[in-house]
Amino acid sequence: MALPATLRRFTITLADSDREVYEQLDWRVPQHPSESERYLIARLLARLLEHAEGVEYSKGGVSDDVEPAIVQRNLRGELQAWIEVGAPTPERLHKASKAASRVVVYAWKNVAQLAADIAEFKIHRADHLVIRALPAELLDRVAATLDRNNTWDLSVTGGTLYLTIGGALFEGVVEPVALPS
Repeated sequence: MALPATLRRFTITLADSDREVYEQLDWRVPQHPSESERYLIARLLARLLEHAEGVEYSKGGVSDDVEPAIVQRNLRGELQAWIEVGAPTPERLHKASKAASRVVVYAWKNVAQLAADIAEFKIHRADHLVIRALPAELLDRVAATLDRNNTWDLSVTGGTLYLTIGGALFEGVVEPVALPS
């Protein structure tokens, strides 16, 4: 019998001045048994940084090999954005760039190598691909605070994340990564 997912509740105050998004959010996020805390935090931060109409976690969750971790669909259900978390293969990104008008990757490990692999593979519309590097040390420090019920205050200004959890401030910069030419 497979282990069940751990359901975590996040009450989040989001103030993203870079995109002028200000929301009070109450999310229940399942953590797959094979999903690390670092990946869960990266997935949650990516979802917050992409927060907009139609953005949601994929239906199959982290074990879905067809859809990315996060998708954005319009009101007709058409795929608008394909948002990956981690280090997707260049083949997967090639497929994504054909399926969606916007493809974004949030990575934290070997990001320069990922960008080099993508550039070498000649991905369809690679010039439209967005890669953002999440600070691994931030992911690990925030992961150490995880509980079943979590209260976050996230401010985003100039690409810098200011995350307050239980009075402690966690800060990190989300860096855009260019593909090598």
